[in-house]
Amino acid sequence: MTIEVITFDLDNTLWDVEPALIKAEEAQRAWLMENRPGSIEQYDHEQLWEFKKGVWQRNPQLAHHISQMRIQMLYELQRGAGYGDEESRRGAEQAFDVFLQMRHAVQLYEEALAVLELLAKHYTLGALTNGNADIYKTDAGEYFDFAFLAEDIGASKPAPDMFHAAIEKARVMPGKIVHVGDNAEHDIHGAKAVGMQTIWMNSQGVEWPGGERADREIDNLSQLPVAIADLAGN
Repeated sequence: MTIEVITFDLDNTLWDVEPALIKAEEAQRAWLMENRPGSIEQYDHEQLWEFKKGVWQRNPQLAHHISQMRIQMLYELQRGAGYGDEESRRGAEQAFDVFLQMRHAVQLYEEALAVLELLAKHYTLGALTNGNADIYKTDAGEYFDFAFLAEDIGASKPAPDMFHAAIEKARVMPGKIVHVGDNAEHDIHGAKAVGMQTIWMNSQGVEWPGGERADREIDNLSQLPVAIADLAGN
């Protein structure tokens, strides 16, 4: 079947997300310690994680809005330290801005830009992410024709909503779209459920976790053009 569109997950598909998240968390903590002293110093990594889980449990309406969830966490940290409502809201927005700036300082996989440049000459490219990274704020942005975030759609993969948005945006049958991602459930099972073809980005060399397998598997993005051509029968 002719392939016209390729959609990508972002975190751990085009880049290793962990280094960027660590730097973003460090920058956020530094901002709070300087500008809202007493709000975060008492929390180590594990304690802050437990605090975050409490925020999630109290705000289930934000389940698919991770940016707003983080802002709410930052707000509650400051309120808990005795800062006023308006000061805490303003501080939450400012601390989040610091976090997000570093969140976008991702280091793409070495081969990513060359592969994207090649693919963009032949296919429409889209980004579908459950995270809050904006592909257009990275070095890869120029190659993408559209992008959807779970917090914009109101639902996270593997729910069909984001995949349906991509199908509608691309204006092609789902079988002409290949989705590339690292998460078996969110990316592969979710995309297959709406009729897309799939490629599993298995950079860690792990065993398939179960369920219907991806149509193809790669462990490096440099293998992607051949995998797509193989799917198309070329």
